[in-house]
Amino acid sequence: MGTFIVQVAGAGFGFLRVYQMALILRVYLAWFPNMNLYSQPFYTLLLVTNPYLRLWRGLIPAVGPFDLSPVVGFLAIGFAEDVFATLGHIA
Repeated sequence: MGTFIVQVAGAGFGFLRVYQMALILRVYLAWFPNMNLYSQPFYTLLLVTNPYLRLWRGLIPAVGPFDLSPVVGFLAIGFAEDVFATLGHIA
């Protein structure tokens, strides 16, 4: 049973790392308003990351022109990564 938990935690940790990189790319792309995000491969990135960001946008209102929801989203993913790393004994 312990080995199963370590494997699941390792898989969860790996998934969160990849998803965090997708979110970073998504946030960087938002800085380029002339780029068409509705063409491939950017549209797939939007489909994958928008539900998670929309969750935080519903909880955290924008402060003026700044959308702080990705910051809270990154903090939540970082916390979950720490939990999975601890369970999976990942350094």
